[in-house]
Amino acid sequence: MASAIIIPIVIVAILGLGAYLLYRYALFDMTCKKTVNDTLKKYKIQKTPSQIIKEFYEKKGETLSQKEIKDLEKKFRQTEPDQFLAMYDAIRDNRSD
Repeated sequence: MASAIIIPIVIVAILGLGAYLLYRYALFDMTCKKTVNDTLKKYKIQKTPSQIIKEFYEKKGETLSQKEIKDLEKKFRQTEPDQFLAMYDAIRDNRSD
């Protein structure tokens, strides 16, 4: 009798955990990426987020590897998406000087 209650609870818990992990590690990043790309298109910015990061740090005198750029892009995309616009503005302001 107890197995009739425990087995469905375990199955639901496993499915719930699987769905959460799928969302957290796949869907969340995809939606963040789409939002950032749509924002860049909205402001007619032709650069990709990784190009913006690379140019921004080059202007600061720092050289980043591709892995560091990729990690920063993911971090900014998920936690601070407006940072791309701020970096682009800083790059654009430096060009006009």
